[in-house]
This record gives sequence, C-alpha cells and structure tokens, in this order.
Amino acid sequence: MLTLFHAPMSRSSRFIWLLEEIGAPYEIRPVSILRPMQGEGAPDAGNPHPDKKVPALLHDGVLVTESQAIALYLADQFPEAGLAPRLDERERGAYLTWMAWYCGALEHAMFAAFENALGDVQKKRNYDEVVARLEGALAKGPWIMGEHFTAADVLIGSAVNWARKVFPESAALDAYGARCATRPAALRAMELDQASGVQKAA
Repeated sequence: MLTLFHAPMSRSSRFIWLLEEIGAPYEIRPVSILRPMQGEGAPDAGNPHPDKKVPALLHDGVLVTESQAIALYLADQFPEAGLAPRLDERERGAYLTWMAWYCGALEHAMFAAFENALGDVQKKRNYDEVVARLEGALAKGPWIMGEHFTAADVLIGSAVNWARKVFPESAALDAYGARCATRPAALRAMELDQASGVQKAA
C-alpha cells in the first residue's frame, strides 16, 4: 500500500497528482506542518518524515522523503504508468538530467527571484540560463522530454505554475503550465488536495 503524508497546498500536493497519474491504490494521510511564512502550523508527531515536513511516502514499510527521490521512486516502481524511461532506454540519461536540474537549478533560480536577489550578477545569470533552458525544451515538444509526459513534468510543471509570477512573460511557459494543470490526473489531484483527508483507493 502507498501512503502519502500530506499537508494541503504544500510540496506534497504534486504527489497526489503523480499518484493519480500512476493509478495505483493509495491513501492520503493528512499531517500538520510548520508554515513559517504564514506563522502557523506545528510539527505532527504522526509524520514519519525525519524533519516532520512533507512530502513523505510510505510504501510497504519503505519510507521515502524529498521530492526528487519520491518522484524517481514512484516512476520506477510503477513502470506500467510510463512516467520514466527504463534503465536500458537511451532517454534515461536526459530524464535523470532533468530531474536533477529541477533541484539543482530551477528551484535555486525560482527562490532567488522570490527573494529579490537577482541584483546579484551570478544569480541573475543563473536565472536567465534556467528560463532559456526551459523555453528551449518546450520549443521542441509539449513536454520537457518532448512528446512524452514524464515525472519530470510533475516536478517542473508544478513549480512553474506555483511560481509563475517570478518568471518572465512567456507564451511557452503559459501554455506548458496550462497543459500540466488541465491533465485529468492533475484536476483530480486538485480536488483531493482541497478535500485534504480523503482516502483514495482504485
């Protein structure tokens, strides 16, 4: 059984989307988290995450935390969903690169923009490189990997939609965000996120 420890409107929300894309039975276990920016919330003793954050995924006794790790784990555990190239496929390298790029480049640029730190020459250069690379990928196909939707789109697409205001005006980013947000699995996930406590089983 898959159990997602989840706080509504948080980093764990996109994993409801990913689980809906996979289609395997799962349970949403709501937990409270500390939300410093809002000045509310508290760590939940029932949350198995070592830092009492979300997301945390429990799968048949195996605990996985951190967004990139959970996305990689789920896509590989359920290959029938087609959300990741197989180990022996040539596209695997590009897929892993995008997954690492999300954590190593996109998030840093995104939060530098949120913190108004783009006056720093290096941070501005990094930000511009991130935007150019993202738009370059989307010019080649509707998804990050081209014609094929993958778990990388769940991470990157959710970040683009959440932080859209810190990215420049871009028809390509707008269209990509809309494609991600209107996928049937994403729409179902939004309803479940808002319900925040509904148990889901296929």
